Amino acid sequence: MSEERSLNFLEEIIENDIAEGKNNGRVHTRFPPEPNGYLHIGHATSICLNFGLAKKYNGKCNLRFDDTNPVTEETEYVENIKNDIKWLGFQWDNELYASDYFDKLFDFAVTLIRKGLAYVDDSTAEQIAATKGSTIAPGTDSPFRNRTIDQNLQLFEEMRAGKYKDGEKTLRAKIDMAHPNLLLRDPLMYRIKHEHHHRTGDKWCIYPMYDFAHGQSDSIEEITHSICTLEFIHHRPLYNWFIEQLGIFPSHQYEFARRNLTYTVMSKRKLLQLVNENHVSGWNDPRMPTISGMRRRGYPAEALRQFSDTIGIAKRENIVDISMLEFCVREILNKTANRFMAVLDPVKLVIINYPEGQEDIFDAENNPEDPNGGTRKVPFSRELWIEREDFMENAPKKFFRLAPGNMVRLKSAYIVKCEGCKKDDEGNIIEVQCTYLPESKSGNDTSGLSVKGTIHWVSVPHAKTAEVRMYDRLFRVEDPSNEDGDFKEYINPDSMHVLPQAYIEPELANAQPGDRVQFMRKGYFCVDTEVRDTLVFNRTVTLKDAWAKEQRKG
Repeated sequence: MSEERSLNFLEEIIENDIAEGKNNGRVHTRFPPEPNGYLHIGHATSICLNFGLAKKYNGKCNLRFDDTNPVTEETEYVENIKNDIKWLGFQWDNELYASDYFDKLFDFAVTLIRKGLAYVDDSTAEQIAATKGSTIAPGTDSPFRNRTIDQNLQLFEEMRAGKYKDGEKTLRAKIDMAHPNLLLRDPLMYRIKHEHHHRTGDKWCIYPMYDFAHGQSDSIEEITHSICTLEFIHHRPLYNWFIEQLGIFPSHQYEFARRNLTYTVMSKRKLLQLVNENHVSGWNDPRMPTISGMRRRGYPAEALRQFSDTIGIAKRENIVDISMLEFCVREILNKTANRFMAVLDPVKLVIINYPEGQEDIFDAENNPEDPNGGTRKVPFSRELWIEREDFMENAPKKFFRLAPGNMVRLKSAYIVKCEGCKKDDEGNIIEVQCTYLPESKSGNDTSGLSVKGTIHWVSVPHAKTAEVRMYDRLFRVEDPSNEDGDFKEYINPDSMHVLPQAYIEPELANAQPGDRVQFMRKGYFCVDTEVRDTLVFNRTVTLKDAWAKEQRKG
């Protein structure tokens, strides 16, 4: 975190707590994901916040999996979450699971029953919902609310022993059915689920609800600052009630506003729909806002950390323009990605006065932003691949690329003059013809000419091929979740365009999965980490915010 900016409100709280000697000046945070899906960019913000605060104040941060729902949780998700956190550059102090505390949580529940503060309810979910009341009307007591302590102890033990079916009974806290906060109107503490748990197997058939497990887990771990997103602000009184009634370590919950991102969705449920309905290839599809999807697309971890620090934290929710994230990605890649030439939509250029069979080798700078980036050797020949868009037979006045009579610089090589083109029987341009100026060699130019255009190229006999996947934004509207109808109706049909045969410099054929490069004039690309039988480059981001320009045109 930058030391130059002012403190955010959580840092102010922590520094005040340290000054007052709370918890002996100790800072202990936690990141508590539910392993029911892959983490997304919103989670990355929370990871950077919790781990960042612990690091700044010489504290600790636990990774605790909220694995209280065996129906939706899988070991695959656990392992992916751990990989994401490590990739972002953080290491947890303790790896813990809510399931580590199932015995302790059961004992806590028994304690509340013995104090007359919890009871077993036979009502169905629909019946319970019908008695909750509303913000202007109190709820009504369950007919099972006044069971004796001994009855509740026996029934709760029978629930644990597997005597009852799913949904047949629940354990509820006995608080106040007229409380203005609806969450305190006898909330559920336990429900029955005869499901195999990814860690505890079939030991349990009753599982604690989030509100009962979360605060107590914080307390067991003696978390000093339990940081949640804003939707949990109404849960805080219940969080405190359980801790106070149990007389355990007083962890404290603080809330910050989640930051949504334009042109995407951040709901795990909606992301799961995209996966299950094959709108994307999986959780790590490069168009997905998941951390693994962004990693596969080529986003550097440093860019995600910079983005999280740039947007900061606040007490009011808002939506952040994805262009800010893309700006952070470009800023990092501009400094770190080596430049290469790749032709994505090729047409052949023939230098008619260049001797047949002759070859040149040019030195090309790897990264002009990196003084220690070095150079590479680029082969040159009579026949080159160039971008089809770099030639126009009938060009407008300010077209500074190839057109009959125009001259351009071939990047790192010679100046060439366009003499014309060849077409096939259908009128398609199949070859651009040029002459070159031998005295215009880059780095040793004695021609005295100055040209306005520079284009990239790849030598035909030396070129290697690769598949290039041109990714764009997954949705065509800023806030698909806020539009009428099904959010999937707003999927961008042009979010991926596959170019099966692009031509690349020969050195690029040695690129390894995960390598990030800049294709000159085309954008930043990353070698795909999933496809191994062929070389695939995923477009990470354009060189400039081309999307905004296109939207302004529209």
